[in-house]
Order: sequence, then C-alpha cells, then structure tokens
Amino acid sequence: MSKWVEGTVVAQTHWTGFLYSLQVEADIAPFQAGQFTKLALAVDGEMVGRPYSFVNAPLARPHEFHYVVLPDHPLTPRLCKLEAGDSVYLAPQASGFLTLAEVPDGDALWLLATGTALGPFLSILGTEAPWRRFRRVVLVHAVRRAEELCYREWIQSLLARHPGKFAFIPVLSREHSDFALAGRIPKAIADGRLEAAAGLKLDAQSSRLMVCGNPAMVADTVQALEQRGLKKHRRRDPGQISVENYW
Repeated sequence: MSKWVEGTVVAQTHWTGFLYSLQVEADIAPFQAGQFTKLALAVDGEMVGRPYSFVNAPLARPHEFHYVVLPDHPLTPRLCKLEAGDSVYLAPQASGFLTLAEVPDGDALWLLATGTALGPFLSILGTEAPWRRFRRVVLVHAVRRAEELCYREWIQSLLARHPGKFAFIPVLSREHSDFALAGRIPKAIADGRLEAAAGLKLDAQSSRLMVCGNPAMVADTVQALEQRGLKKHRRRDPGQISVENYW
C-alpha cells in the first residue's frame, strides 16, 4: 500500500488568527469517529506529514481538519496557503483510540476539549452513536478568547436538534464573558462550576468522559476527576476517563 494518497482541497476556512480548517476530497479507507490521519506536503523534496483528527463524521464528505498555524512549523504555514483545487496528501489509513467503541456505557457522556482538539468530538457528535447510547451529552470547549470558539453554528444546530439532551459549555481563560465559564477546565471541575453549568453531576457510576487537548490540560483534568473518584479507562481495568493528547 502506498504511504500517501493524493487528495484535492475543496475549501479552506480561516476562522481567526492562526485557526484554520481544511476540507479535502480523498479516496482513503473508512475511519471511526474520533480517529486521526496524517496530512502531508512536499517540503524541499521530502514529504512532511503530521497527524490531524477528522472533524467530519465517517459518512460525511469532504474530509475536514481543524488546525492551528505554528509559525516555525514545517507544515502548517504551508497548509494554510492551500486553495481549492490544490493537492494535499493523506495517509491511507486512520489511527487512534479516542472513539466511542472504547468508552463503556453510562448515563452521561462528557466531551472535554481545548482548542483544535474540538475536532474529533465534532466527528463523534456527527454520528448516531452518542445520542443512542447516552441520556445526556455535554461538550466543553476551552479556549483563550471567545473569537477562538470555532464551529459555533454547527454546535448551535446540534443544540436545536437535541433539546434537553445536549449541553455546550464554553470556557475562556484570557477574558470574561456572560456566556462562558472563566479559567481552565480542571479548576471548573474542582470547584463544581462545570457540573452547575451542565446541570449534571460528575460521578463514577453515571459519567463517562473523553478528554482531548494539550498534555497539561489532560493531566490536570484527569487529576481533578480522580479526586472525584473517577479513573482512566483501560480494557483490562474499566474506568470512566478516556484521553488523548492533542497539540
């Protein structure tokens, strides 16, 4: 099997600052919601690839990837310059275990993300599985400023389609607003503000959590949850928390 599949850029969205989303048509193998693939471009005669999670649900097209441009990064400053019709390369097979297949059944599903780690959760929410398996679904998206809360129209459409079942809680660390929690997710767990905003308790019996974001957020969030009596889920030692570091 070839290491790369050539795809065609359909569109590029520039959200704000360094935040972008790339839409691509490509003939790659089926994937599970929550998984990632690699995007690549030729740089100085060599293919440079980096992993990015799918934003689109498995049956939706085109494929979409939400990313942040890092000025000194070998790939992202080039990705953001792509236009419709340009070529970009994808790995033929998806990878990753941040999927609902790895999450035990429960009453409430909590999806906790920072920044562009929102992507895999939007892919999951675009499938029927979370709505079928859980009585309540809570999406928490933490960013620095309100302008970085991307995909708000998509999230609003989910709220409209699942009234009383779905809750969206934004968290802002660098500014205050009347619609978002202030600070960081771990602190909002520790002091009870996250539960209050969701109208739902966090406990080992009913709660299942998927945590995706920068390593510091993931580690601190797991610690805050462990202090509430929850633990990481492993196939040989079932728990309530599934995690993935995402830069």
